[in-house]
Amino acid sequence: MRASRLLSVLLLLQARGRMTARELADELEVSVRTVYRDVEALGSAGVPVYAERGPAGGYRLLDGYRTRLTGLTGDEAGSLFLAGLPGPAAELGLGAVVAAARLKVRAALPPELRERADRIQERFHLDTPGWFRGSEDAPHLSVVADAVWNQRRVWVRYRRWGSRGGEVERVVEPLGLVLKAGTWYLVARAGEPRTYRVSRVLEVAVSDEVFERGSFDLDAFWREWSARFEARMYPVRVTVRLTPAGVRSARYLLSLVASRELEGVEPTGEWTTVEVPTESLDHAHHDLLRLGADVEVLEPAELRARMAETISAMARVY
Repeated sequence: MRASRLLSVLLLLQARGRMTARELADELEVSVRTVYRDVEALGSAGVPVYAERGPAGGYRLLDGYRTRLTGLTGDEAGSLFLAGLPGPAAELGLGAVVAAARLKVRAALPPELRERADRIQERFHLDTPGWFRGSEDAPHLSVVADAVWNQRRVWVRYRRWGSRGGEVERVVEPLGLVLKAGTWYLVARAGEPRTYRVSRVLEVAVSDEVFERGSFDLDAFWREWSARFEARMYPVRVTVRLTPAGVRSARYLLSLVASRELEGVEPTGEWTTVEVPTESLDHAHHDLLRLGADVEVLEPAELRARMAETISAMARVY
């Protein structure tokens, strides 16, 4: 465990240059005292780590010092080749760069890790889009990605979705890109951070104006935004009771949000009462009919009445 942490300290300093003891401690989730001991151990092992005093001080490596990738474990080496995502990288205009980087990493690996990485590439493939659909066409993706990287303000003409519809023009500060189920989203700031589906960007112009990104945390923002988006898209909750077969079927036949809530549900006898989220009563009506006699709607009363009416009409037909 400590050997792995020492290597992490070394690679952090190599990648980021100067770092304070507190920054290293926060990154590694250890105490500052532990960082002091680790830096001392690296120095004793011959690694040229230097401490600089003062407000702008910290630890850094001797200029020009680099370490080879001999500290990687087999799993870590393999994960680098799983994480390459050649498809999305090509969409960003980085396909050739990623391919070259992987070749260089492979060349730096010891023979046993190189063999493991090759085996990973041969036996695992990542396909990000969902079934029955390809990746969305996003012709302006590489331009947007360049603006994200260089922190340049951009003007976009954007086609809005849903009831608001229409086209809008905005000047935004691009903070990051997220690939979700084959769809690229731009997280950009125009006052408050918002998300834009890159495929709906109709026109884009990058300015020479650089903005300050600050301490924006893309991962934390996306997790919070995704949770709020799902809650907004599935605002209605329906109370039903399910047979054991209905519990199993609902996990596959209902929406992903509903099936996620049913993951931990275990049938309790002949019927199990649960609440499931849905986009609207219309969606619930169509979705729950797919479960046949393995579901009974309890609430709301309006949906229960609609289900009964539909089932009666079906009975008359048959």
